[in-house]
Amino acid sequence: MGEPRRRRGGVRRYRFTEGPAALALRIPEVLDSQYGMYVWPCAVVLAQYLWVHRRSLPGKRVLEVGAGVSLPGVVAAKCGAEVILSDSEELPQCLHNCRRSCLMNHLPHVPVIGLTWGRVSPELLSLAPVDIILGSDVFFDPKDFEDILTTIYFLLEKNPHAQFWTTYQVRSADWSIEALLCKWKLKNVRIPLHSFSADKEHLASSSLPGRHTIEMMIISLARSDGT
Repeated sequence: MGEPRRRRGGVRRYRFTEGPAALALRIPEVLDSQYGMYVWPCAVVLAQYLWVHRRSLPGKRVLEVGAGVSLPGVVAAKCGAEVILSDSEELPQCLHNCRRSCLMNHLPHVPVIGLTWGRVSPELLSLAPVDIILGSDVFFDPKDFEDILTTIYFLLEKNPHAQFWTTYQVRSADWSIEALLCKWKLKNVRIPLHSFSADKEHLASSSLPGRHTIEMMIISLARSDGT
C-alpha cells in the first residue's frame, strides 16, 4: 500500500478544475503522531466528489467529522455550503489546524467544534440540523468503528433525510463495517471513483498513492423494511 511522501509540515496547494471552473486552495499540514493533521488521499477523493457535485451544495448544511486539516469541508464551504468542522475535543491541535485551514482560505466564520466519536456531549446535542455529514478516512482503526457509527446513527436519527458521505482506504481484507451497519440499521451505497473522475494517479494537483484501495460510500438510515 502506497502512502503520501512524509514531510514535517508546510502548506500544500490543491486545484480542482472542471471545464472553465476552478478552485484553488491552500491547506496547512504537519505530520506527527496525530494523523489528522496531514492530508491523506481519502480527503482529496472526497473533496473531488464535493467539487463535482458543487452545484448541489449552496445552502446545504454540512458537518465534517474527524475533519483534521478539513480539505473536504473547506471545499464544501467554498462551494456555498453552510459548514461546521469538527474533530475530537481531546485533540486541540487538530481543532487548531481546522481553524488554520479556514483562515488560510478566507473562511474565518466557519465554526470549529470538538466532537468525540461515541460520546454524547453538549456540543453534539446542540448541533443545528444537517443535510450532509462528511468523513474522510475515519474508518482507520477498527477499534473506533463502533464509536464512529454510534455518532453517525445519532446524527442521522436527528436528521432522517441526511446522508453520510465518506471515503476510506482498505487496509486489510479482514475488516468490514457491514455487520455494524446492520446493527445500527444503516444502509450504504458504494460510489465508483470513476463516476466522479477520481480514479486517477493525480488529482487536484496532488498524487494519490494507494488510490486503488480507496472506496467511497454514502450511508443513510435504512427504512423499517431494511431498504
